[in-house]
Amino acid sequence: VWADTAYRTKRSLEILERRGLSERLQFRRPPRRQLSEQQAKANASRARIRSGIEHVFAAQKHRMALFVRTIGLARAQVKIGMANLAYNFTRLAWLSTRTAPA
Repeated sequence: VWADTAYRTKRSLEILERRGLSERLQFRRPPRRQLSEQQAKANASRARIRSGIEHVFAAQKHRMALFVRTIGLARAQVKIGMANLAYNFTRLAWLSTRTAPA
């Protein structure tokens, strides 16, 4: 499970452990202290991965105007699926215009 520091609580960590899930939660800086070097490196590597995913969600959220206003799960799934398809076509168009690195 990947999440930011707001989700690093004893309760959420216990739930993840009970379900057998591995956690990739950001570390919280202790009050008036710095993170250890290991924690800072872990946060940096997690942030690098999360940033790529967050951009996709932000684009989707913007495209869907923040809400899925449908009645029924099937219609909501179709709307989200269409938004995914539109995002993928936009991404494909952008990638196809890029030149290959030398």
